Amino acid sequence: MGAERTIKVGILTAPHIEYEQREHTFLLKNVRIGIGFHWDRTEDQEFAGSLEIKPTPNPSLEGGELWQAAINTIDLEDYLCSVISSEMNANSPMELLKAHAVISRSWALRAMQKPNHEGFDVCADDHCQRYEGLRRMSERAVEAVRATAGQVLLYGDEICDCRYYKCCGGKTEVWRTCWEDIDVPYIRSVTCDYCKSPSPKILRLVLNDYDQETKDFRDWQVVYADEELDDVVREKSGIDFGHIMDLVPLQRGASGRICELKIVGTKHSEVIGKELKIRLWLSRTCLYSSWFEVSHENGQWTLTGHGWGHGAGLCQIGAAVMASEGKTYEEILHYYYAGSRLSAPTR
Repeated sequence: MGAERTIKVGILTAPHIEYEQREHTFLLKNVRIGIGFHWDRTEDQEFAGSLEIKPTPNPSLEGGELWQAAINTIDLEDYLCSVISSEMNANSPMELLKAHAVISRSWALRAMQKPNHEGFDVCADDHCQRYEGLRRMSERAVEAVRATAGQVLLYGDEICDCRYYKCCGGKTEVWRTCWEDIDVPYIRSVTCDYCKSPSPKILRLVLNDYDQETKDFRDWQVVYADEELDDVVREKSGIDFGHIMDLVPLQRGASGRICELKIVGTKHSEVIGKELKIRLWLSRTCLYSSWFEVSHENGQWTLTGHGWGHGAGLCQIGAAVMASEGKTYEEILHYYYAGSRLSAPTR
């Protein structure tokens, strides 16, 4: 698809790199995906492009543990063909794939301007955006990337930092709930009824195999016995709070996601945020989201929540339903990134 621009992608394996060079591709064994999340696992993946191997700190792991990174240099448009069929199933409605091609291209170009990794532009996991090689790709993904070739979302003259996630739970979030305390004008809170009750057929079409294992991603509940919550918070935070007496939401974002939470213990109390830290400290993997209510009765904590992901930007399940109902990719993008505009595709 041309070699006008390349991107360097760091692919983390567990724990050392094993690879097999093939005629035009290479196979990496034991690639770790979903690092730190509830779908964390390893799988073998095949990639096009060139391969370089070097040690690198892994920002997705606690303590900045040093891992081997396989650095894959590949044409940006070819990279996107893999991304949109890794983030979503390549059998998804075409307008969803086109929308995803635009936001993934926009995000990647912004990330390449200010890389937050050492030795490569982006990583291949959910810390950046999923890039799982050739195994899940199809001609439909290639078609979607070609149909939007070079096209990005703009706000004013700047490329948008397009964030996205699986399911908002009914309302999308604003930037400052998740990241810096700034207002990003195209990341606004919008009501999203599209992800309310997607049909099983839609979910089979748009979710990749391991994502289909998560059944209760829109409305969910987590229950802990008192001692279990004490253990989880101590293990994940590295702090002995003693016996947890209260979980107090101090600040919520526009969707209801908690961005400031006070944990009150008999030995220690602390206010934590933002939303991802809250999700990580209150689960041995990671809570689906920080949009939850807390109840404590009879020695049992119950977190009743909504949505899967940070909630800022495009709701992938909602966008899939919009596409299935006949909305164009332009309509999908303008719904979730209000005030943005599409650049002209390059041909």
